[in-house]
Amino acid sequence: MRALFPTPLRAPDGAEAGGTASLDNLCINTIRTLSMDAVQKANSGHPGTAMALAPVAYTLWQDVLNYDPADPLWPNRDRFVLSIGHASMLIYSLIYLAGVRQVKQGKVTNAPALTVEDLEQFRQLDSKTPGHPEYGHTTGVETTTGPLGQGCGNSVGMAMAEKWLAARYNKPGFELFNHHVYTLCGDGDMMEGISSEAASTAGHLKLGNLIWMYDANRISIEGSTDIALTENVGERFAAYGWQVLELKDANDTAALKDLLAKAKAETTRPTFILVHSVIAWGAPHKAGTAAAHGEPLGAEEIRETKKAYGWPEDKSFYVPDGVLPHMQQGLGTRGATARAAWEKLFAAYRKDYPELAAELDGIFSGTLPEGWDADIPTYEASEKGIASRASSGEVLNAVAGRLPWLLGGSADLAPSTKTLLKGEQSFQPKEWNGSYAGRNLHFGVREHAMGAIVNGMALYGLRPFCAGFLIFSDYMKAPIRLASLMQQPVTYVFTHDSIGVGEDGPTHQPIEQLVQLRATPGITTIRPGDANEVAEAWRFLIAKQDGPVALALSRQNLPTLDRSRYAPASGVAKGAYVLADSKETPKVILIASGSELSLAVSAYEALSKDGIPARVVSMPSWELFEAQPQSYRDSVLPPSITGRVAIEAASPIGWDRYTGFSGEIIAMHGFGASAPAGKLMAKFGFTPEAVLDAARRQAR
Repeated sequence: MRALFPTPLRAPDGAEAGGTASLDNLCINTIRTLSMDAVQKANSGHPGTAMALAPVAYTLWQDVLNYDPADPLWPNRDRFVLSIGHASMLIYSLIYLAGVRQVKQGKVTNAPALTVEDLEQFRQLDSKTPGHPEYGHTTGVETTTGPLGQGCGNSVGMAMAEKWLAARYNKPGFELFNHHVYTLCGDGDMMEGISSEAASTAGHLKLGNLIWMYDANRISIEGSTDIALTENVGERFAAYGWQVLELKDANDTAALKDLLAKAKAETTRPTFILVHSVIAWGAPHKAGTAAAHGEPLGAEEIRETKKAYGWPEDKSFYVPDGVLPHMQQGLGTRGATARAAWEKLFAAYRKDYPELAAELDGIFSGTLPEGWDADIPTYEASEKGIASRASSGEVLNAVAGRLPWLLGGSADLAPSTKTLLKGEQSFQPKEWNGSYAGRNLHFGVREHAMGAIVNGMALYGLRPFCAGFLIFSDYMKAPIRLASLMQQPVTYVFTHDSIGVGEDGPTHQPIEQLVQLRATPGITTIRPGDANEVAEAWRFLIAKQDGPVALALSRQNLPTLDRSRYAPASGVAKGAYVLADSKETPKVILIASGSELSLAVSAYEALSKDGIPARVVSMPSWELFEAQPQSYRDSVLPPSITGRVAIEAASPIGWDRYTGFSGEIIAMHGFGASAPAGKLMAKFGFTPEAVLDAARRQAR
């Protein structure tokens, strides 16, 4: 098959490998050898890409990146995203060599983020150097990467966040935000669809602060990428509206600096730098082969490669004298100077713009403005009620009025998800009749990228939300999982949450999606049963700072319960609460969430009239309920009461933990159908009569 990018497979004579190498080359080869040694010691990992990209990453950090290793939390630092997370030894080596300081409990310490000993523990239990970079686990890692394409999507969100911060907070003479977002991506990223969605979004938004460097080494696990990727990737990005540049040799650091200068000079387009590299550059037998991608090089190959670099062949994890001070004097001195100037500027800004400075303090620290929830409405009882998607839109707008850094949008579904922020501009360049200070985001029909983009925005301290139909959470599984892993406070507004969608039919009616969300560690899923539960859900989720929240909301109207007769909706914060009860010990407990809560209430009222003691438990969130003390859980669901009925128009999986084996579960046991919502509810057994019959059986 035709080689699209022919390059030499071995180190050319006289290049970098000589013993009289400059300090720059010494640093580059230190990164290469540390990467080889760590993967070899772990007997697991990906050495080749780190070896190939060492000159690129080193040049970016040492000569271009605006970053202070002594303060990795500095708000105006450039962001570096290693989307090719399998090459994690590349970033670990850089963090160590740059002398990045450790962040502990949100504070910068004087301890190093990584030591040589940490590099030696690569991929080992409880080490700071896991197989793929993890945000919050290793200081200096800006986002968790590994699933290919996610880092690309994150970087678009980061660039959008920088644009928004600059548009809202920069003032004449006070350019607080002017940094860039740099992303290293590879062939796998280019093949994943999420990167195409993210790149299209970035081109449309004209994100001139975003720079991707594509490592076109043309090797994947199965061999040459010619077996699957033969398009002209550069032309694809040109069509997206990016500036496309080309680095013909990854080892040409002077040319790379010129290209990065051109990238920074282009302010109206994101820049795509196509980098031609040789995987495992310098390895005499494995360079340019798939054998260097996902496995150790082997002891003999490493010895010969080190010999080619002019390196001591018998030393592992060797860091020559002069490497650490050289890099720290370059990146470190430049970054410290820039940070000090910024802090002086921000101190003056605080005097001239105290209210805006206070907002920034909140963003940086993760705190909320006083009275942020003062306008959250209370809903009067109504039999007709209101769809929870509609009440959610009202509450969202009430909160947004007092929380300026709450922003977001949907995947072309704002009118349906009710997530438009009223009176706010769209986040768009001026050419598209918007403003980068706009708080309404338009993702287009790009759920995959939307999820990754809001993760990137959350990593800046903003409070982003994104919205779509619950069925399309399938398209967002990976970014939802990563938001949970990173404990980022992203809000997912998922509407059309059951067969109540109606006529659109089974392709649009979620069944297994609630189970999928509930099975994901770290995310809180809330399915409120009426408008006041919606209000309490928002009150909870905005205050929550340590993980994402998914709202499952109805298309159809839900009766607004009379809270003078039933318990207050504040019980939502505990996940489940006793909504209605009897004076006697209940013979049956009716448990429901969302639109089915009114069915439980209807059955309860009928049972009460017949003198059958019953209890209704509203359970909008399994996760919150499970987090409560056992004593509280037992007070809501007393173990001695075995007569139980759970009602939810979704998969029954998991409900048996609350009903027990003797209880009944009214749920979906297959896909839905296309019909008006009322007929569907009757067909699948979600009627007052069906619930009452089940309750009577359980009460015997």
